[in-house]
Amino acid sequence: MSMRVRTSALTALTVSALAAGTVLTAPAAGAAPKAPAPKFLSASQLPPHPTSSWTAGPVTGGFPEELGLCVSTEGVPAYDYRHREFRTDLDTSAVQLTVVTGTAAQAKALAKHYDDLIRTCADRIEESSPDVEAEGRDYGKLPVEEGARVRGLHTETSWGATDIALLSVGRDGRTVTVVEWGQMGDFGNAPVAAFKKTTSTAVDKLY
Repeated sequence: MSMRVRTSALTALTVSALAAGTVLTAPAAGAAPKAPAPKFLSASQLPPHPTSSWTAGPVTGGFPEELGLCVSTEGVPAYDYRHREFRTDLDTSAVQLTVVTGTAAQAKALAKHYDDLIRTCADRIEESSPDVEAEGRDYGKLPVEEGARVRGLHTETSWGATDIALLSVGRDGRTVTVVEWGQMGDFGNAPVAAFKKTTSTAVDKLY
């Protein structure tokens, strides 16, 4: 599943696949100590593309629409959301989200919430879209800071559109990051080892 809006069925799926998640506890009264803004991945830290270089967009406030197929802000407090989009000249793209919460406990809960949404994304897609077959895979945990997990998601429509995505959630202190890479293809086209390295780098750079 590519991050960009493409002519595949995934554009239509984005709205229908959103599901309500566990409502998380809102930040307690009183502002948390101001922390430095998390650092983001650079274009060179994305999984290498065989024929095209990556281009990084600016860091932008807010939640990225590109994550909407599996992850949303529904049931989540109004934390400090920032994101950065990445593009190649071909049909491969990526996005990184960072979320600064009020406490480490809130960040731990949010990371689990996002991972649960990604873990159940394939089932929710199939429930909401009968013309789409979806399969998720768990590529395991990464020993970086407070931890990260990498998962894969493949979708195929009844008319033959097929997309592959790699998604990860990681945490450092009270900050959570979500990284998604996607393109047309299947699990055989997924650069899992390189994406795990990208995820570790993303979590290491948070602070």
